[in-house]
Amino acid sequence: MINMYGDSTMRQWFEYLRAFVPEFNLRSPAQAGPFMAVDCKHNILLKYRCHGPPLGFSTISASELRYVANELDRLPRGPNTVVALSLWAHFSPFPVEVYIRRMRHIRRALERLLAWGPGTLVVFRSANLRAPDKEISLNHSDWFSLQLDRVLRNMFMGLAVVFVDAWEMTLAHNSAHNIHPPPDIIKNMISLILTQVCPAEKKS
Repeated sequence: MINMYGDSTMRQWFEYLRAFVPEFNLRSPAQAGPFMAVDCKHNILLKYRCHGPPLGFSTISASELRYVANELDRLPRGPNTVVALSLWAHFSPFPVEVYIRRMRHIRRALERLLAWGPGTLVVFRSANLRAPDKEISLNHSDWFSLQLDRVLRNMFMGLAVVFVDAWEMTLAHNSAHNIHPPPDIIKNMISLILTQVCPAEKKS
């Protein structure tokens, strides 16, 4: 079971994986979700839900606004559960204290989750470079995103989580910067995660 929470950069992971796992149509808004994909034959369940406010989505039902920390407390735990998180793109226009407060609640929820369910894999996707135009530049910048990324790494230091360094992966790639990286970068991110989910068996 892979549970994905975050902004549209995490939704990209779900969109990539649903090419391999059939999507169950929940008739949700295209941007906000929630979304689900199920492969009964191989016992795979994928879920995506956007994080709580602040959000830049144009349409979302108030009943679907959920804070990630609350969702984490409801999850099944253990070695068959993966939690993937990406929260940054909608926070850069706000004071960093807003982000710190949100990450503090998420850290506490993850501490409870990992204490109750050892073996649960927790993955954080970092911020990445974007290509801000004149309108976007009024509220967002790569500099602010980098500050949030540093806060994220420091706040979860010492916790058994895995980081996917989207910043370096987009910086090193020859494609133009974009808040939504191209499919080949997403494929590399997913491949990195799958090495943790399905590690190769060691030969004796």
